[in-house]
Amino acid sequence: MIETIYQAYLACNGVCTDSRACQEGNLFVCLKGENFDGNNFAEKAVEMGCKYVLTSRKDLLTSDESTHRLIDSPNHQITESPYIYVEDTLVALQQLAAHHRKVLGTPIVGITGTNGKTTTKELVAAVLAKKYNILYTLGNFNNHIGVPLTLLRLTKEHNMAVIEMGANHPGEIEFLANIVMPDAGLITNVGKAHLAGFGSFEGVKNTKAELYHNLADRCKTVFLDADNPHLKEMWNKVASPNHRITESPIHYGSDPTLPVNGKVVSCTPFVNIDLNIDGNHYQVNSQLIGSYNVSNMLSAACVGHYFGVSAADIADALSTYTPQNNRSQLTKTERNTLIIDAYNANPTSMEAALRNFALIQTEGKAVILGDMFELGDDSATEHQKVVSLLEQLGITEAYLLGKNFETTTGIGTRFASTPLFKEWLQAHPLSGKTLLIKGSNSMKLTTLIDAL
Repeated sequence: MIETIYQAYLACNGVCTDSRACQEGNLFVCLKGENFDGNNFAEKAVEMGCKYVLTSRKDLLTSDESTHRLIDSPNHQITESPYIYVEDTLVALQQLAAHHRKVLGTPIVGITGTNGKTTTKELVAAVLAKKYNILYTLGNFNNHIGVPLTLLRLTKEHNMAVIEMGANHPGEIEFLANIVMPDAGLITNVGKAHLAGFGSFEGVKNTKAELYHNLADRCKTVFLDADNPHLKEMWNKVASPNHRITESPIHYGSDPTLPVNGKVVSCTPFVNIDLNIDGNHYQVNSQLIGSYNVSNMLSAACVGHYFGVSAADIADALSTYTPQNNRSQLTKTERNTLIIDAYNANPTSMEAALRNFALIQTEGKAVILGDMFELGDDSATEHQKVVSLLEQLGITEAYLLGKNFETTTGIGTRFASTPLFKEWLQAHPLSGKTLLIKGSNSMKLTTLIDAL
């Protein structure tokens, strides 16, 4: 059956899962969710020009034979029915992506981690693009739907791919890695995130380490941050019983004896680093904010070096990369300077952002922090720790938004929601400030920008 679906895919010009975005010649996959059923839009997709529709509605079929039998023709046409029936369209999508990945055999770098995986993915892609035609994950298409859709964008023209994999429950990285089958990979870091799903920090580490297991079992390449004790511990647990491992991880970090190493030169607020590749030094003046991005840049440099990108091109790619999607972006309004890191937040990334902000030498510093979610029973404790850290760092002007921060005690002005704070801003505008804006995406902190 997968071959039938694959031939239909080859006859199409792309895959779509949203009938509103269908284009003529697409393969439409009818996915089902808690509040929607793509099968209800199968006929609309055909009307909009989709060539084939993957559906779990049997009533759309003209006959079993006409739906499952392939006509032997140069353009792989299926019989007159545009509908292809499968019991589970999501499973079919995932199997299709895995099959396509195996057919093409494109070298793939897989990336996961608690924080920084999207920035690292984009840095790695920017570096590799200096030498190769690259496909990489767009936005945060890093889950059980986004990863297959990304793989199905692969063509024969791509020399390499960089695939980001995310997770909030045990087993998810293993599942995604079995679809992606990366030839090399790295874990950016591990931290306290999605604790409600993982159960504990150990659960986070075990789940992220599933990428190491996948790579080790297939004797593939691992890139490892030599400065991160958690990652070294995770790798050692994987490597100890695994006698099939043929090579050690390729390390990067601050150690000057490593082939790829680097250190922070300044952080005002953009990070400037001294990058050393095989003894050649480069001053990289990045457009990234936060010293925690040094490991992300070094990982990209290490991957590029391994795959034959010149040291000069690596340094140039790191210098010219511009962050987007509200990840450590610097924005200047008429009244204030904003450091926007409002795409996501967890205790680990929140601490890193605050510690980095405390090091920036400027007047009028203040923070706007939004709630962190999916922390389970640790939520109250972790939010209170953030307030305590503010006091420790001497950050006295703080605006704390959300019901979780509302229950904390200590410094800061609290608001139950982002809209309530925005109303307050209308009557009490902030001016001459350098503001760190950090919180979970669902807090919609970016809606505050026009009021700042």
